[in-house]
Amino acid sequence: MDLRIAEQCVFVIGADKPTLVTFNSINRINFAPRKPPLRMKSKLKIYNSYTREKEEFVPQIEGHVGLYVCGPTVYSDVHLGNVRTFSTFDMVYRYLRFLGYKVRYVRNITDVGHLVGDGDEGEDKIAKKAKLENLEPMEIVQKYTNGFHDVMRIFNVLNPSIEPTATGHIVEQIEMIEEIIANGFAYVSNGSVYFDVRKFSEKYPYGKLSGRVIDDLISNTRDLDGQDEKRDSLDFALWKKAEPQHLMQWNSPWGKGFPGWHLECSVMSTKYLGKTFDIHGGGMDLKFPHHECEIAQNIGATGEAPVRYWMHGNMLTVNGRKMAKSEGNGFTPEELITGNHKLLDKGYSPMTVRFFFMTGHYTSTIDFSNEALQAAEKGYRRMMAARKLLEQLKPSETSAYNFQHLAEQCAEAMNDDFNTPILIAHLFDAVKAINSANDGKLSLTANDIEELKNIFDSYCIEVMGLQWEEEQGNDQLADGLMQVILDLRASAKGNKDYATSDKIRDALAAMQIEIKDTKEGATWEVKSN
Repeated sequence: MDLRIAEQCVFVIGADKPTLVTFNSINRINFAPRKPPLRMKSKLKIYNSYTREKEEFVPQIEGHVGLYVCGPTVYSDVHLGNVRTFSTFDMVYRYLRFLGYKVRYVRNITDVGHLVGDGDEGEDKIAKKAKLENLEPMEIVQKYTNGFHDVMRIFNVLNPSIEPTATGHIVEQIEMIEEIIANGFAYVSNGSVYFDVRKFSEKYPYGKLSGRVIDDLISNTRDLDGQDEKRDSLDFALWKKAEPQHLMQWNSPWGKGFPGWHLECSVMSTKYLGKTFDIHGGGMDLKFPHHECEIAQNIGATGEAPVRYWMHGNMLTVNGRKMAKSEGNGFTPEELITGNHKLLDKGYSPMTVRFFFMTGHYTSTIDFSNEALQAAEKGYRRMMAARKLLEQLKPSETSAYNFQHLAEQCAEAMNDDFNTPILIAHLFDAVKAINSANDGKLSLTANDIEELKNIFDSYCIEVMGLQWEEEQGNDQLADGLMQVILDLRASAKGNKDYATSDKIRDALAAMQIEIKDTKEGATWEVKSN
């Protein structure tokens, strides 16, 4: 199934019989941004990956936050590890806004310069995919950028303030390279430009973020093709000379070529957030070499450390093993939603998955298993059901519940390095109280009920980004939603995107929904078992 189907918020889940699930815009709780329910006693602290300490967050400019997160390299479909990373920083973005900060959130799109193997040699990932699919590189970029945006919408990830692309900032990248060369930290070799790590390390620390030592790095470096262009095996490319057959290349003072992968983030973060900004986020796998090189480039160009608080999200595992295609345990979002994977007992809704992400701290690995996902599904439904129950409760004259204490606990959890697992535990204490009130075992006043609504809406929906998901049994709605799917398939066929058309047909067939093409158009029916 092409994930663009899900842009319409349509999910077909379950192997026994198809069930259409949608985000119900009518019953969803919508609200204007809220102020914190109570004055917070605690202050936000963030674990700084650079200093390895939890530090009180003090923005560079009072009331404003600059946030940069490394975005996707758009040469393939988004994988679930990406979804966790971007859900994490979506939660960070949401909470900073909840605290009242005006946040400029920059998340880039890498559309050139990221080579296969993440090093300085080899083929550009996007150019390689373009050759495989017989498309122009920018067609690949557009296709997978659209897919990335579709998946972000499915999981209710907010758009960033700015989403710049590497190819849109070639001029600025060339300018930064010239500054680094002028400062003596880079050199030209055979039409390429390399950063001089040894010379940089004589004056500034290199490897502090990732905890690496220069001499250890050198001893562990493999000889690679093209290393003879470098003065040192640790040096990394700022600009690479392009061979005539290279699909993506630009003019530069050093000849035709393309920028290095690390350079774009240095350029785009500082262009939109300043030479020094508040928070830089990304996956743990980017600490080295990507973020380490970013730091060196920025200091090499400006003499200033670029980031005040580094944040890194951790990886996903499946049944205790690292999630990877080579392991056969790498889920795509579509497989997770539909259940079309050998390791899944069934499909899980996007909000179940998002809730599951929030049950683990962002700095910890989180393990996917059917048991864990089913527990998250029950937890998500139980929490949202309690919120709905608040609409039906009849208030008492007296109160036996301390909602102020709950509000303080929730704030303390989030201010402790965005500790969503502890936040969820506190909210489940409130769920018990709500259920007790419904059973007549606890009294809640009208003010209690309104404050509990405020707390749940603030933290469940506004901060953690959860939404209502409603099962729809309405035949008319089902017909309408299936028509959307058929229209998307017809559009794909019209654009000669037969791979997408076939994926839609095959995915529906796996869920016992048969598509028949006729002269009048496509029809569908549920096959009997």
